[in-house]
Amino acid sequence: MKFAIPMAMGKLTAHFGHCKEFCFVTVEENKITGKEVLEPPPHEPGVLPRWLHEKGINVVLAGGMGHKAQELFSQAGIKVITGAPVEEPENLVNAYLTNSLVTGQNVCGHEPGSPCSH
Repeated sequence: MKFAIPMAMGKLTAHFGHCKEFCFVTVEENKITGKEVLEPPPHEPGVLPRWLHEKGINVVLAGGMGHKAQELFSQAGIKVITGAPVEEPENLVNAYLTNSLVTGQNVCGHEPGSPCSH
């Protein structure tokens, strides 16, 4: 299983589509076996779901994400968890694996007044 977490300063960032780097965390037999940080391609609609699919990502842990992006990930067979807290990637993945990840509201609902509305 492979996770992708959008990051800023070593921790999850709420602004998924405009993050400067992603942490990819590989899990085998419920244990973290690898981690790498990569710079994503330039942000354009549909680019990140395709790129993460090509990288073998199964799950995206995000603070927030627009509805259209969530649909594109679903079509690519990638599970999206929104409302994840600002934490280090390993902590988020371990919490997910032990069913103890506490999520809040999708902070990027693209609704008027949301923190990421455009």
